[in-house]
Amino acid sequence: MSSKRVAVCQMTSVGDKASNLQVVSKLISDASKENVQMLFFPEACDYLCDSKKDTLDSAETLLTGDTVKSYRELAAKHNVWLSMGGVHERDEQNPTKMFNTHIIIDNKGDIVQTYRKLHLFDVEIPEKNIRLKESDFTSPGSNVVTPVDTPVGRIGLEICYDMRFPELSTTLGSMRADILTFPSAFTYVTGMAHWHTLLRARAIENQCYVIAAAQTGQHNAKRRSYGHALCVDPWGEVLADCQEEGPCYKIAEISSEKLADVRRNMPVFQHRRTDVYSLYTLSLRNKLLAEHSLTTVASTTSNQTQDVENSEPMYVFGQAKVPESCVFYKTNLTYAFVNLRCVIPGHVLIAPIRLAERNRDLNDDEASDFFKTVRLVQRLMEKVHNVNSSTVTIQDGPEAGQTIKHVHCHILPRKKGDFIDNDLIYLELAKHDKVSPTQPRKPARSLQEMREEAAMLRKELEIMTQESEKHN
Repeated sequence: MSSKRVAVCQMTSVGDKASNLQVVSKLISDASKENVQMLFFPEACDYLCDSKKDTLDSAETLLTGDTVKSYRELAAKHNVWLSMGGVHERDEQNPTKMFNTHIIIDNKGDIVQTYRKLHLFDVEIPEKNIRLKESDFTSPGSNVVTPVDTPVGRIGLEICYDMRFPELSTTLGSMRADILTFPSAFTYVTGMAHWHTLLRARAIENQCYVIAAAQTGQHNAKRRSYGHALCVDPWGEVLADCQEEGPCYKIAEISSEKLADVRRNMPVFQHRRTDVYSLYTLSLRNKLLAEHSLTTVASTTSNQTQDVENSEPMYVFGQAKVPESCVFYKTNLTYAFVNLRCVIPGHVLIAPIRLAERNRDLNDDEASDFFKTVRLVQRLMEKVHNVNSSTVTIQDGPEAGQTIKHVHCHILPRKKGDFIDNDLIYLELAKHDKVSPTQPRKPARSLQEMREEAAMLRKELEIMTQESEKHN
């Protein structure tokens, strides 16, 4: 039987980072002697303070901070992978906020992936004098992170309150996650009511293992956590439960055979009615964020652009440039190209070759050729994506959402249910390539990915043209 040993950990973090690190270090040292391949630690494993000021003042950056450096050294020393759930990451762009960031570290001590908590725990009940607002000092993440390959399986990253939003878990499950993680600092009252039920439900409905490391006990005068760090198998059976013990861990085995059996015997993902409903993730990330990588995105982008400019022609697109390899159709007056940041799959753009800022600036020949190209590309994208509808739109002027000073048309092949409210697509179009502190723009696709899509579309367009000629 192919099984992997993991340790789900439980602790009581306090405001003293050094004290918490001693607990983490001992748990790793002890568990590594029992041949576990990966350990899972709870949210706030770095510290848990009782004031907003102390919480913000104690936050560190991931790459330069001493706490994460120590975690990395421990992983390498003991030859184990670590899930450090929900450390306090300093936001260098906004000193009044931080991020709640889940880190995966490999057995060499390298940061493999990070996830910033999407759903912030904001609860305010004035009549009970209850006010717990994570958003007072935390910025939400902006991406669902694709499952991470580890020695114990493909791990879907989440944090605590995320477990109350099943669509996030189902998104990760649909991307073939084997394990869903929920490092947590669950309050005692909500833990008593919902902890086991929610975690078992996430395991059963997504046919994944669930690993939920937890905080336990009294952290300070204001804060008490529920404990019960769990590992649940894909059938909903609880394999490990730390109850309310102080610093401890429980070992569980992750079985690929168990996963395969459950999914084969009840193939729920094959039974999903995607013709009636769907989950479409608007913002996915599979690469490390620039600020979490030793190689910054800025230098990578600069080198990539420089390499492209030295090796192939570029089309002027307003204040930007489009590599010729990303163009899949062109006439003497118009060209169509793949998108750097797609709102939905198949989102492509069409622009006149001549730099014309507004629709009114096109001459009659350009306008005619431009619209003919729009019609052709729409047919192509609907054929490639097997749909019968498209959103075809021009953001003509800054008040209409135009950010590139070059008239262009968006073609977006549409499927039923790709947005809960159909008009939300216009909101996504308006913000998808803009920079905002509260709504960071979607991550750019790689040049290689765009080149491959353009090559595929050129081939499909040739096939469509040949078929059309046969019928005529």
